[in-house]
Amino acid sequence: MFNFFSDGLKRWNRYNITKRELDLLTDRELADLGIMRSDIPRIARESVAR
Repeated sequence: MFNFFSDGLKRWNRYNITKRELDLLTDRELADLGIMRSDIPRIARESVAR
């Protein structure tokens, strides 16, 4: 049971780190990567699913 909560916390942390790092990029930097600002939450969720 502890592993279940530990894994959930790790996924939540990875989501937040990914989202925060992408949020710090400028619109130009995101465009260079082919990412729109509205894509950030989806990309962060996908980083957790891997």
